[in-house]
Amino acid sequence: METTSFVRHRGPITCAAQVPNSTKIITSGYDSAVAIFDINSAQVNLLGYHAHLVNRVTVNQTGSYAVTASSDYNLYLWDLNKQELALVLKGHDDDVEDFVFISDELGASVSRDWRIIIWDLTQGAIKRIILGHEKDVLSISYLNGKLYTSGDDMTLRIWDVETGEALAKIGPFDTETDTCAIDALHNRVVLGCDDGVIRIFNINDNQLIAEIPGHHSAIKKVAVSPENGDILSAAYDQQILIWDHTTFHQKQKLASHPALWERSFNWSTDGKNIVAGTFDGTVIVWNAHSGECIHELGENSQSPGNPCFNDLASKNDQQLVMVSDDGVVRIGVLDEHNASWQAKQPPELGRVLMNAVAFCPTRQNVITGAHNQHLYLFQQNAENLKQTSCIALNEGPVNSIRTSHLTAHQGEIFVACYSGTLAHLSHDGELLNKIPAHDNAIKALALHPTRAIGVSCCAEGTLMSWDFNGKLLKEYKGHTAIIDDVDIDPSGQFIASTGRDFTLKIHGIDDGILYHTIHLGRRSPKSLCFISPEVVIVTNYWGELLRVSLKDGAIIREIIAQNGISSIIKHGKHYAVSSYDGAIYLIEPQKLKVLNSLRSMTQQVEAPAFA
Repeated sequence: METTSFVRHRGPITCAAQVPNSTKIITSGYDSAVAIFDINSAQVNLLGYHAHLVNRVTVNQTGSYAVTASSDYNLYLWDLNKQELALVLKGHDDDVEDFVFISDELGASVSRDWRIIIWDLTQGAIKRIILGHEKDVLSISYLNGKLYTSGDDMTLRIWDVETGEALAKIGPFDTETDTCAIDALHNRVVLGCDDGVIRIFNINDNQLIAEIPGHHSAIKKVAVSPENGDILSAAYDQQILIWDHTTFHQKQKLASHPALWERSFNWSTDGKNIVAGTFDGTVIVWNAHSGECIHELGENSQSPGNPCFNDLASKNDQQLVMVSDDGVVRIGVLDEHNASWQAKQPPELGRVLMNAVAFCPTRQNVITGAHNQHLYLFQQNAENLKQTSCIALNEGPVNSIRTSHLTAHQGEIFVACYSGTLAHLSHDGELLNKIPAHDNAIKALALHPTRAIGVSCCAEGTLMSWDFNGKLLKEYKGHTAIIDDVDIDPSGQFIASTGRDFTLKIHGIDDGILYHTIHLGRRSPKSLCFISPEVVIVTNYWGELLRVSLKDGAIIREIIAQNGISSIIKHGKHYAVSSYDGAIYLIEPQKLKVLNSLRSMTQQVEAPAFA
């Protein structure tokens, strides 16, 4: 029986931060919730909800206030003594990614709108807007009158708080710089980079002190111990490491947890422990000295994990196969008259977040891709799924999978990886080739309906076609930001792509001509699907479907879900979409009407405190 009370987040926890002078940990999540967990009592208290997912929570030095940064483009200032919302800070035009307290009266935020905003926290007013970053800004730190920011433009930048003046630009580096932190004890700034290297700079002269090649994949969080300056780094290679502040040698490796999320890590306020959130919606506490996991808060053994659906594939006119944050592969029946679950199975070695799934009708197998850089192959026997193989690709998290239906390549598997590599495998999982198609994370791929070619899109905004032998064919230009999804129309003539520049673009697959650019509004699109060469359906992170006519640019909009829609596919004569809200929806493509749905979870279990 699904509980109707808030016992943990019903989605990944994006950030966990200890409240000073207490045993409480405040959290933010993809379920739009802000909550407080108590280490001693294991009690969980829901503060309230944003209108969209929450990316970061920051607590001031006295523990009296916290600020949450959200993809609803707003920041919430919470009074922790009263446990209520004090102010809403409005001013950003895109996802707000991070916030730092300058003082109890002043703070600063960064966003995917490329801007830094300094806030008067007594009135909720904008004090200053700082421009200069050339792409999304993801991380911000503060020390002694200076702000330190980093993000997708591959730089670390330093700003004067009083004037907004740019004091220094370090970089650009060869990869994105998602995270930075201050070591106030030793006058250093620490930078975590997508090449797996930790770079440490002297604050006084901005000179490089050390480079630590600590990880085999992108670093998503660095943090500095308030006790001694030791450095924590968390990366997509599933390694959470502590580095000595003097020698920069590895000091400790934290015990693994299958659902840990790298971006959520922080030190406790005394530097004795490490706190983080999981994809399961729980909070983990480690002993920093031993690396041992000493608490998991919000754990519910009756119903582990969160079925926030990331991808789905159609098996036939009725059956669908789905993957989600809880690492369970599910098969269900969904048509106009039926909606029921048939089978579910985690991998043999236990649950691990899964982002991608494909079904091969010629081989009758299910292929899933996981956050731990592995592929899992399953066969369905009656109502059970049986794992047949597990393949380590070691190319970062798997973002997308497609299988070929061409006679000469039946069942061959193509995999989009975070490293920028396309993996090409045989139907039984033998690695045939690794194609270096992009310099950054591949978000999605599509295969041509009649030819041995495919198209892939990348986090750096590039769109590339290639053949099954690994030859790169053509780059399609036009996007100015992350491309989230790509599709090829049923006739094989056109490519559709969409991303964080809020546009739908249509290219000719052979001539490379950009035929259409259609603006979709200021809500980030997520996935898309051609209905015909003239019509595309686009989904977004706000639970909305957009039916776009390429002839005249007309758009029909319909909100159908309570959270983002992660994937859309053709399913029989209709279409199926998966949502982070825990449901699969069957829709007809003309008026975007929901015909039926299959739900595994109700995400927001209590009425939102704030809209």
